[in-house]
Amino acid sequence: MGSYLSHTPAQEQEMLREAGYRDYDHLFEEVPEAVRLGRPLRIPAGGSELEVRRRVEAMAAKNRIFPHIFRGAGAYRHYIPAIVRQVTSKEEFVTAYTPYQAEISQGNLQAIFEYQTMICELTGMEAANASVYDGATAAAEAVFMCRDRKKTRVLVSAAVNPQTIETIRTYCHGRDAAVELVPAKDGATDPEALLGMLDGSVACLVAQQPNYWGIVEDAAALCQAVHGAGGKAVLSVNPISLGLLETPAEAGADIAVGEGQPLGMPLSFGGPYLGFMACTKEMMRKLPGRIVGQTVDAEGKRGFVLTLQAREQHIRREKAGSNICSNQALCALTASVYLSAMGPQGLRQAAELCCSKAHYLQKALAEAGLAPVYDREFFHEFATRCPVEPEKLLRRLEEAGYLGGLPLPDGSLLWCATEMNTKEEMDDLAGLVKEVLG
Repeated sequence: MGSYLSHTPAQEQEMLREAGYRDYDHLFEEVPEAVRLGRPLRIPAGGSELEVRRRVEAMAAKNRIFPHIFRGAGAYRHYIPAIVRQVTSKEEFVTAYTPYQAEISQGNLQAIFEYQTMICELTGMEAANASVYDGATAAAEAVFMCRDRKKTRVLVSAAVNPQTIETIRTYCHGRDAAVELVPAKDGATDPEALLGMLDGSVACLVAQQPNYWGIVEDAAALCQAVHGAGGKAVLSVNPISLGLLETPAEAGADIAVGEGQPLGMPLSFGGPYLGFMACTKEMMRKLPGRIVGQTVDAEGKRGFVLTLQAREQHIRREKAGSNICSNQALCALTASVYLSAMGPQGLRQAAELCCSKAHYLQKALAEAGLAPVYDREFFHEFATRCPVEPEKLLRRLEEAGYLGGLPLPDGSLLWCATEMNTKEEMDDLAGLVKEVLG
């Protein structure tokens, strides 16, 4: 691809002459005067590399970067091995798109194929796509893999991340599909309420494991219940948690989705992130987006191609099951390199550290005066009550460089710990909490 070098004015004139134009006015003479801007754009004049760098650094300095982070709720700070950036920064991989011309894109196609294979190994599923935009989009796309003329009702656990719920609602609004929330009880999906809502018109249930409040759901029981009514089970999972918890396949899910950000991607102020999707062989032909397959060429050599393409832009838009026609190729590569570098043992160790440190933190905060909201098994997030105004506590923590728990609508705080948090950090955090609570 080569590094970017801007062309000179002389080169611009040469290109114009070669194309048969005197200047830019001649090039755009077919554009009506009424729609032309007629003045220069209101943007600053160009500067030298040093001037631009100083200006951007000054702008970036306005960001508040916390050295101590105890907040998750869908985006998490994990350790990223140095090799991840080393590989993904290679120019031949820097693209957000699925390659179309297989004969000149074997490297990128293989990278995506390896990613799909790893996602299948991680989730236990039989097929995976090349990724979608983020975890919430993946959940919404999964819903429409399940709906048909007879099965139209969409059930979503109230314990799913609120942003995911809103994304599902947005998708369903555009297709006149109603979304019904299954109530939560004691921090998890209420199984009795679910059974009361199930009938033959239910297309699917979307649940999250661990759920939004960090609690480990009885995913197998939820999947079994929805299957009993003839519906499909969609399980949104934290990929790091799969180092410890049962896979979606083991739980009986038909479709596994999730946010891939924990797999080697920094927080980056909210993106770009990665939505992964995997499913059983039975659901494979309904899987949206791109799928890279392995084949052999005329000489019997292994090769990679886009497969099962006649589902989106190659047919009429209104008849397509999905209109996602690309993927997050660079983010998918990042996840692949991360998983390769960590390996099964490394992923399990990261999951164990997340879980053990979160349990230590919960105990330390409870002793400091923040009692747990739920007495249930959790992975690396948990909610606590807050006897003072949450903003008062969070302001004091921010002064000391700590990003505290996420304030929830009921006045509680949602905390998170990962392998990045040290015992000293957690003890200091508990000390600050105790100070504020008096």
